[in-house]
Formats: sequence, structure tokens, C-alpha cells
Amino acid sequence: MVKDFPLLPLEKIARKAGAERVSASALEEMRIVLLEMSDKIAKDAVDMAHHAKRVTVKREDISLAVK
Repeated sequence: MVKDFPLLPLEKIARKAGAERVSASALEEMRIVLLEMSDKIAKDAVDMAHHAKRVTVKREDISLAVK
């Protein structure tokens, strides 16, 4: 699954943040970390939706999960 997430958007993010050059290994690590973080956020958001007795995850659930 990790390989399905493209590196080009991550390179664009790094360049927008001010990086002139970004190594392939840095982009791969960024991909792994971002997917791990998003997995935790998604799980927390699902828990919040269930707590609110909903099956649909809403924007508010994601926002709260990030905090």
C-alpha cells in the first residue's frame, strides 16, 4: 500500500516549504510517516464518530482527531 502513494506530491510540498532539493529516501520516509499519521487520525476520527453514535466520519471528527 505504501508504494501506491505517489512521491511527486510530497516533493511539491517540500519545495513549497522551501527545499531546493529533496532526496528520494527523504520522500520515501515522508510518505511512510504521513501514512502512519493519517492512519492514526482516521482511527481516532472513526472513534469520535462512533462516540457520537454515527457511522459517517465528518469533517469535525477529523479536526478533533488532529488536535
